[in-house]
Amino acid sequence: MAAVSSRLPVWCIFGVLASFLAHVATSSAEGRNDSLPCVDGVYEHDGRTCCLCAAGQYLKAHCTTSKQYGDCKHCAQDTYRSQPNSLESCEPCTSCSQPNANREVKQSCTSASDTKCQCKKDHYCSGGTETCIICNPCKECPEGIKVACTSNNNTVCNEKVEGVHNIGIIIGIVVFVVVLLALLAFFCIRKRRRARQQIQKPPEADVEMQSLSAPLVDLEPHLTDIAEMIGWKDMRAIALRSGISNAMIDSCQLDHPNNSQEQTFQLLQIWVERHGKEASRNLIQILQRMDKKGKAGKVLNIVSPP
Repeated sequence: MAAVSSRLPVWCIFGVLASFLAHVATSSAEGRNDSLPCVDGVYEHDGRTCCLCAAGQYLKAHCTTSKQYGDCKHCAQDTYRSQPNSLESCEPCTSCSQPNANREVKQSCTSASDTKCQCKKDHYCSGGTETCIICNPCKECPEGIKVACTSNNNTVCNEKVEGVHNIGIIIGIVVFVVVLLALLAFFCIRKRRRARQQIQKPPEADVEMQSLSAPLVDLEPHLTDIAEMIGWKDMRAIALRSGISNAMIDSCQLDHPNNSQEQTFQLLQIWVERHGKEASRNLIQILQRMDKKGKAGKVLNIVSPP
């Protein structure tokens, strides 16, 4: 019993000493954390100087003590912050796959950096592919390539032989003039025939040519068939009658070069969005006013078949 009693104070002393050392270590660590400098800079809030959140993070709550970090959270997936900040949200990552942009991902988005895009194969952008919004198709050279197309420069073609080039221009002009004269003659003859027919029509015929009944129907499910039937020329005329600008019409052609059906489809979509619920009725009425009663009847058959 005497031996046990003599060892007990020693164990007590060791326990007290261990507790003291742990407390000192904890206090020392907290002191070091409190004294850590703001690595990425500071900002002012309510009279306090708070540390900026690091790149790849956003601020959820401001600091409560000067020279301290607030509640910094990592950016969610598909968002980023490339600089230290005190902002309350992250920016959405750039998408390289917008329609008709002709871009693809060069470097994926991370929490601290935005997506880097580049032009697809056989496309270029003279302003630099990473900052470009739309990449253009590389030029084709029937006469041969002098400098190949790159992501930053269009193709440079070989120079044409001057004599052959001039002959081609002359032939093209002659063909254009002949076709133009033929078209003018055709339209003049057609106009005269229509004038004669209108004079010869009995009053009952006017009743038959009265405006078609134009129902209110959702055109979205029928856009492909309607665009194919109307054609680019008449769709362009319809768009101009409805106040759609030449610039928007030209953009449809640029989006789908050498594809009149896709050009017509895109322009018809824009036209339908502008007219909303009245689109079906307005389309049929405009075709009638354009003396396109046959096409107006076909539209009617598409949207409300017999």
